[in-house]
Amino acid sequence: MSLALVALGGAIGAPTRYFVDRIIQRRRALVFPWGTFCVNVAGCLMLGVLVGAGVGDSAFALVGVGFCGALTTYSTFGYETYRLLEQRSFLLATANVLGSLAATMAAVGLGYLAGTAVV
Repeated sequence: MSLALVALGGAIGAPTRYFVDRIIQRRRALVFPWGTFCVNVAGCLMLGVLVGAGVGDSAFALVGVGFCGALTTYSTFGYETYRLLEQRSFLLATANVLGSLAATMAAVGLGYLAGTAVV
């Protein structure tokens, strides 16, 4: 049952990531990868809420592992940072790495606090 829930969540999370990334990048024709940054922060926030709220195994499999796992993307983050380095956008590459780390960690923490407040 858990495998099916993970697959279902992933089947929803992956296209959501693509859709959100395309919308953000289309509206912001910038070099910085705002789409990936936003989905990673949003996914970390959701994951923090789930953990803080202590949701059950099925909900965690569906939303935490499946949806959030497919929504967030470390490989695209790595690729986009590498692309910035190739373009000699060293400041933006550094901002992407440090900003992503700080924002995602803060999002998990805030999500966890919000999740514990709900319970």
